[in-house]
Amino acid sequence: MNLQYRKANPDEAEKVCYVVQHTKAVIYPDYYTQDIVEFFGRLHSLDNIKSDIAQGRIVVLVKDSEIIGTGSHTENHITRVYVLPGYQGLGFGSMIMDELEKEIFRDYDYCELDASLPACIFYENRGYKTVKHIKYDIGGGKCMIYEIMRKNNDK
Repeated sequence: MNLQYRKANPDEAEKVCYVVQHTKAVIYPDYYTQDIVEFFGRLHSLDNIKSDIAQGRIVVLVKDSEIIGTGSHTENHITRVYVLPGYQGLGFGSMIMDELEKEIFRDYDYCELDASLPACIFYENRGYKTVKHIKYDIGGGKCMIYEIMRKNNDK
């Protein structure tokens, strides 16, 4: 198996966006209302992904020349970790998280992330603890609730 973890290139923005949007479209409707699923789609728009790639924030996991997963971080805050549904449960999300945590723990005492409902157990199994619940207004009188989770660098 040919596997590569690296920074995303600007010409890969559409492929990264596909990983995020496709995964969201397949997984999130089991956990969220359509309004919230659409909110996540806007949050992780192609323009936002292009901007984050330009700032060097996005990484990709490439298997046999196909982007199968992605993640990003700003300072010690991990965001946008997605693995295509057909590759979930095979350790690829853990590989992305291992690398992001290594990068962050070089400079910070802890990692923090906003956990979506489908990912909470995954993060908890990695040692993250909920430090706060957030109620976020998505507009139109709708809101969503998510968890802020933190993992300390125990080294």
